[in-house]
Amino acid sequence: MHERLMTQSHAFRSPPKPGFEKPLLVCFSHLRWDFVWQRPQHLLSRAAKYYDVLIVEEPIFKADIKPHMDVTSRPQGVTVAVPMLPEGLLPEDILAEQHDLVETLIGRESHGARVFWYYTPMAMAFSSDFECDLCVYDNMDELSLFRGASQELLDLETALFSRCDLVFTGGMSLYEAKKSRHRSVHGFPSSIDFGHFSQARSIKKDPDDQAHIPHPRLGFFGVVDERMDADLLADVAELRPDWQFVMIGPVVKIDPATLPQRPNIHWLGGKHYSELPHYLSGWDVGFMNFALNEATKFISPTKTPEFLAAGVPVVSTPITDVVRPYGEKGLVEIARSAEEVVAKVETILTRPKEAWLAKVDRHLAQGSWDKTWSAMHRLMLDATGDTASDRSAASLPVYATTPAE
Repeated sequence: MHERLMTQSHAFRSPPKPGFEKPLLVCFSHLRWDFVWQRPQHLLSRAAKYYDVLIVEEPIFKADIKPHMDVTSRPQGVTVAVPMLPEGLLPEDILAEQHDLVETLIGRESHGARVFWYYTPMAMAFSSDFECDLCVYDNMDELSLFRGASQELLDLETALFSRCDLVFTGGMSLYEAKKSRHRSVHGFPSSIDFGHFSQARSIKKDPDDQAHIPHPRLGFFGVVDERMDADLLADVAELRPDWQFVMIGPVVKIDPATLPQRPNIHWLGGKHYSELPHYLSGWDVGFMNFALNEATKFISPTKTPEFLAAGVPVVSTPITDVVRPYGEKGLVEIARSAEEVVAKVETILTRPKEAWLAKVDRHLAQGSWDKTWSAMHRLMLDATGDTASDRSAASLPVYATTPAE
């Protein structure tokens, strides 16, 4: 526990009473707040009820500008800060500028008690000397296995493990891989905004760019990168030219020209989070064609329960955190080859949906992003010694937790 914590722990009681300032939660993120609505947005928009949430993103570089912080408020109650830096800086100068800009900002914004919340270990390179009362590493992906990962990232993650008080993981396979590296590791698999995605069950009108696409439709939504098995998509599309494949999401880290082009594959680009139920409402099957590679070894796709909440049956490649529990419970069909995908989809298209959907709803009723945040917050309050914290948070289960050996 940090030195200031004994006098600061009362500041973390939640929610703050009228007249009391919220403590500051500074999130260091490699993901843009306005990019794809996923785990960070779900959790930190809920954290904003208890904390003044400041999201520090990676820098944007422009010619002929002076270093400054672009600070904007978002409707979800968070503040997003983007370091704006001139092009051509040396790596050490980039870190120095980020350090100074963040130091100035959090010094001005600090309300006493301070939480640091890391999504990227790379931020340790400029933030390790800042004081905080609680340090959390929400390890949502195994970044070291992504394309382009460096030894520096591995070294900085080791430093982050040494500094942080709590480690949360984005799935159970990642939890198993990280549980021996820290004294307090807790697994929090992807949860679900059921109310949002279940709208798809009652929406009847297709978006304009999907309305002309015939059925049956197989759909994917999410970031299109090295984790997608593009060859599998091409093979299935070739085997069933009468099936239509609707692919939604931004393309990053790969050349769009390498993606398969077929008359029955429709690349619709990125869509706003609010639009997704409208697209899913018109899909017959969800297709999670993840490649089986280093980048997907520990992923826990948020889209799995989102498809299910939308009432869309799913075929997925055998990703560990999809097989357990969704495949084992008969909620998602698992297929490795194009021929297996075809067989599974044909089964889905001919089976009654009611019994499957009832089983899905029983499973999804066990979790929500509200419960996930509350369980995380309970651990945060416990770590600060705030035994007078909100008991509604303390009564919620933690998915997995263990002290390191």
